[in-house]
Amino acid sequence: MVKEPRVGRVKTRLGKDIGMIPAVWWYRHQIKSLIKRLKDPRWTLSLAITPDSAALNSQLWPGHISRLAQGRGDLGQKMTNLLRHGPPGPVCIIGSDIPSITKKHIKQSFKTLSESDWVFGPTLDGGFWLVGAKRVSGVPLVLFKGVRWSTQNALKDSLSCISNCRISLIDELRDVDTESDLSSK
Repeated sequence: MVKEPRVGRVKTRLGKDIGMIPAVWWYRHQIKSLIKRLKDPRWTLSLAITPDSAALNSQLWPGHISRLAQGRGDLGQKMTNLLRHGPPGPVCIIGSDIPSITKKHIKQSFKTLSESDWVFGPTLDGGFWLVGAKRVSGVPLVLFKGVRWSTQNALKDSLSCISNCRISLIDELRDVDTESDLSSK
């Protein structure tokens, strides 16, 4: 999942620390690096983009990667939509502001889905950088209802929305929201 990198619309908390233009510059380069690192013949890489018009009209995105509009709603509604309407089989959605994601993490998440119904990659701040679903029995229409996004409760709230399923957690990674996140390891 990516946002069109526009000043004032992306990485605004980071922008308050380092300036809005440097924050957008960081995000553009992070996305470019992420795409390069994660391209692999073992899976299909797609960009789910917001706003929807950027998915269709922007020249920012590489032409060799499929683009999807994230659609309307909050983050939970957008992820539910992507999980419900993706191609058949297991699917993973990742955040675009996690500099340490590697192919190893993606491979691990798909391997975990061979034994679990759901997989989450937690972040240090209480959220998650990855959600994956086996999608054998379908994805509920309302999956992330009541999740307190951008808080230390986001993962806990999300896990409570999924019942009677085998859920696994994989590596905890750091997302970048503030200047201190840039320098932390």
